[in-house]
Amino acid sequence: MNMQETARLILGLRSAGWSEKQINDFMLFIESGEEQYKPKKEDITQKEG
Repeated sequence: MNMQETARLILGLRSAGWSEKQINDFMLFIESGEEQYKPKKEDITQKEG
């Protein structure tokens, strides 16, 4: 993923209502594959409720 794609991904997640911590954890999951950073459904749906 190049820098332009990364920037678009981050901006898209921000516009979807993700917090900076959720975005950072997701990026860490993408790069490392570590399960501790994998988004959980309850983390994502908290913004909706």
